[in-house]
Amino acid sequence: MNLLKQTLENIVKTDSAAGEEAQKRLDSLTKPPGSLGILEKIVVQLARIQEISMPILGDKVVMTMAGDHGVVEEGVSAFPQEVTPQMVLNFLNQGAAINVLATHVGARVVVVDVGVAGEPITHPILNSCRVRPGTRNMTKGPAMTEEEAVAAIEVGIRLVNEEIDKGATLVATGEMGIGNTTSSSAILACFSGEDMELIIGRGTGLDDRGLTKKQQVIKKALEVNKPDPKNALDVLKKVGGLEIAALVGVILGAAARRVPIVLDGFISTAAALVAYNMKKECKDYMLASHLSQEPGHKIMLEIMGLQPVLYLDLRLGEGTGAALAFHLIEASVKITHEMATFEEAGVSNKE
Repeated sequence: MNLLKQTLENIVKTDSAAGEEAQKRLDSLTKPPGSLGILEKIVVQLARIQEISMPILGDKVVMTMAGDHGVVEEGVSAFPQEVTPQMVLNFLNQGAAINVLATHVGARVVVVDVGVAGEPITHPILNSCRVRPGTRNMTKGPAMTEEEAVAAIEVGIRLVNEEIDKGATLVATGEMGIGNTTSSSAILACFSGEDMELIIGRGTGLDDRGLTKKQQVIKKALEVNKPDPKNALDVLKKVGGLEIAALVGVILGAAARRVPIVLDGFISTAAALVAYNMKKECKDYMLASHLSQEPGHKIMLEIMGLQPVLYLDLRLGEGTGAALAFHLIEASVKITHEMATFEEAGVSNKE
């Protein structure tokens, strides 16, 4: 708890003066003001985060957290739980979509077992940080104890600090966990108060019957646990997941170190919503990579006032959408460094 408390205390507002200087620089470049849209917004946000008018990016890392969910006992997933450890090994053996896309953009993938069910996974490059082998069934009581939830958050904080110490300047969130759209939907239901039908999606491919079952299960979990939306840790421990908790730590840890955090899809954004409700200022360090197919994802982003960069109908997770956004974030930085100003190019501006 001490690490979490200290991390929260270290998250402060970003530098508005640096953002204003960055905008002045952008407006002086050979283009109509604001004509590069979201790319210009990214530059200004990075400037505010780094406290310099012309931000700089270096190493990129995707933090992919894995954990299982006891609620799968209720039949809320189209895939069996043994897929989680199998996919973790696939990540480690460079065979998954996130490996392909991270390699494409020159990013490293950090794979973490924070709560996979079953026997421990052994692999030389796995970060084995298992708090417990999966959460409990949240329809019968809290998914985690408070101590377990905090321990998983602090796993994320410690690991992101290690990556930043190694030189990471851009951190992305990724995850793997059968049943985690159920937990994420429950988290959103707590914080949004929206109707279940508006926020609960099909996850990895549920049919109509499965979707109805999922809605019923989430309603039951909320009735049994009565999570307090004014207490983010209470929501997390009662209906969250270990990998979601670890991503909360990654987000808070990056914000505390003034490093931009690129959110992936629905599950990553559920973690961001928890972090946001722990410390509102951490939102200013987040970039939303894309808008996923999950209906609740749009609502989450709207609650935090985040604008997605990409619209690709993704619903994979792993950090794939975040990795795809890396090139665009880097492109925005190249614009402010490499484009000529009106004066330098001898081009007349609108004045």
